[in-house]
Amino acid sequence: MLRRSTIAGVIAVGSLAGCAVGPDFHAPAPPTTSNYTRGQQPGVTSDAPVPGGAAQTLQTDRDIPADWYSLFQSEPLDELVRRALHDSPTVVAAKAALRSAQDSYRAERGALFLPQADGQLGVTRQKSPGAAFGAPSAPTTQFTLYNATVNVTYRLDIFGGSRRQLEQLGAQTDFQRWELEATNLTLTGNVVTTAFDVASLTDQLAAVKDVVAAESEQYKVVQRQFEVGGASKSDVLSQQAQLAQATAVVPGLEKALAQAQHRLAVLAGRTPDDASVPDFALDRFTLPTELPVSVPAKLIRQRPDVQAAEAQLHQATAAVGIATANLYPQLNLTGSIASESITSGGLFGAGTGAWSAGASLLQPLFHGGELRYKRRAAVAALEQADANYRQTVLAAMEEVANTLRALETDARALRAQVDAEKAAADAFDISKKQFRVGGVSYVTVLNAQRLFLEARQSRVQAQAARYSDSAALFQALGGGWWNRKDQEVAGK
Repeated sequence: MLRRSTIAGVIAVGSLAGCAVGPDFHAPAPPTTSNYTRGQQPGVTSDAPVPGGAAQTLQTDRDIPADWYSLFQSEPLDELVRRALHDSPTVVAAKAALRSAQDSYRAERGALFLPQADGQLGVTRQKSPGAAFGAPSAPTTQFTLYNATVNVTYRLDIFGGSRRQLEQLGAQTDFQRWELEATNLTLTGNVVTTAFDVASLTDQLAAVKDVVAAESEQYKVVQRQFEVGGASKSDVLSQQAQLAQATAVVPGLEKALAQAQHRLAVLAGRTPDDASVPDFALDRFTLPTELPVSVPAKLIRQRPDVQAAEAQLHQATAAVGIATANLYPQLNLTGSIASESITSGGLFGAGTGAWSAGASLLQPLFHGGELRYKRRAAVAALEQADANYRQTVLAAMEEVANTLRALETDARALRAQVDAEKAAADAFDISKKQFRVGGVSYVTVLNAQRLFLEARQSRVQAQAARYSDSAALFQALGGGWWNRKDQEVAGK
């Protein structure tokens, strides 16, 4: 009967230990839509007859390479990105946070599911009066007690509280892993777009300096005309104002260029004065002509920030299970084996052994509503995490939609700027020919040159926007981390 009762008890405890209270986590369903933008989604962009002006085809079946930045075909850019991913303190910090989460998971896994055993050696000098033994007249006894003990404790996970704690730590590890991927992606995107900013500002600065030179030459001509009576004082002042306006643009561009160069160095893990960070020019890049467009259902599995939000949702789900398990009884098993002797040499000798075994059942009875309200707080936190996840998905889809429209409008804008630059260049050529035959004044020629150079600056800005938004699309779609082979990939 005793043996049967024992077996039945073990089976009952084992059955209870197989249950885990609280909701089980399930990955949220993907968006049902297949489009990002209102109306017809862009398929092919316009083209323009300049570097960076090629038409781009958007393909839903095209995958993203892990080194997507190499599609711009700039070895200095590729090397800078690799250096940044290796040396950037933000990446180092994210890797350390992941290792910390992984080790915390391993530590708690052993603490929660394996018996805890501790060995203890002790020595005590003790004085006891005879009254302690029921003989007040007996003399006081002094002795030294040596003991060696091994204590074992084990908590039975009857309602799954320990499993939910480990599940929560596993979700925290997943979160840190996705945070590392997000850090890699953000850093790569920032390096690439900042390199495009440097290239754009360099070309713009060259164009503006040419405008300043043209305005300066025109001012000299008007000044000479004024001296011989061919121009009024107001003409001189007007031209002087135009020269001053053009000159005033230069410091702002120089400031922006210096700041972009400093930012690029810091992104690469270098000090701002590091001269090893390369300079860039737009004509050294190649615009990718085929761009991927992942459907929304794939997007949420590709975006590290969405995956990180899902991991936080998983953590919040496990927290509800932990709070629920705390409402139920907790069963702890304890045991010890020891040896006690009044001499150190007598330890482990005959007649010195001692042992104990026990179990304790803890049932919360009254905590002033603490446990109940903690569970309600956990449920509210779960609702918050769910809402945050849905908002992250919406923001991700919005980012892709905005980038797709930007690619379309950037291409049209570049085409218009190229046409404007060509028209200004033709007008400049005609004015030079007319000046040679005396048909127009030299001031007219210089004015046509200034308009041409200003159109050139606008074309450079439109050209750089296509590069930046192409990089933004790769970043918005997740950056291709799942195709990386040379290091650990999140989620695998």
